[in-house]
Amino acid sequence: MTAGLEVTGVSAYYGKIRVLEEVSLRIEPGEIVTLIGANGAGKTTLLRTVCGMMRARGGSVTFDGKDATRVGAERLVAQGMAHVPENRQLFDTMTVDENLVLGAYRRYRRAGRSAIDKDLDAVFEIFPILRERLEQQAGTLSGGQQQMLAIGRGLMARPRLMLLDEPSLGLAPLVVRELFAIIARLRDEEGMTVLLVEQNARAALKLADRAYVMEVGCVAFDGSADALLADERVLAAYLGGSRPPSR
Repeated sequence: MTAGLEVTGVSAYYGKIRVLEEVSLRIEPGEIVTLIGANGAGKTTLLRTVCGMMRARGGSVTFDGKDATRVGAERLVAQGMAHVPENRQLFDTMTVDENLVLGAYRRYRRAGRSAIDKDLDAVFEIFPILRERLEQQAGTLSGGQQQMLAIGRGLMARPRLMLLDEPSLGLAPLVVRELFAIIARLRDEEGMTVLLVEQNARAALKLADRAYVMEVGCVAFDGSADALLADERVLAAYLGGSRPPSR
């Protein structure tokens, strides 16, 4: 079963510096919603606040119909939320297998390896290369393979909502297309709800159902992905000032 998310008037600070100012957004179950905006707009901070890594100083977060504003990250993972952070943050000296198992640490702790074998098989079906690299250290994988591993580790938590922070960062265009096709598959075939932060605005808007544009800690405007692909403000600021080709 998929889960929705609603953020209402959320503000967040680093020390005395306000980074988010009354941000509101919603994601319906089974949607891909993307956040686009310049560096420093507050996109990563919003994801960290939603997933419980930072505390909101105002407003509320509702996940799957329940208040999640002050729920810690570990409890949110147990409730079906997974966060794949910027720059992947893998354990480089650990193997692919060990990194994946860590994604299911709550169940592994209680029931051992046999309880998560089916989850591993499901990840390998989506990312076959990870099965081939199972005993390889994560830090020796290519950038694209590392990103696949980071998403696979998130999937091991059995999420209904996945927060993806800059999954295309530093990857070749061909790898980005492959990765975005997999994200679309998670929505279309697995029913996953996805909140995607992405600097590659054109690719993100082609993938997403809806989008929010953030500027200096606020939501500047939002709409369907198709509408924002044709919006003159988005064209000028994020898409190089030219109209994209039709889908």
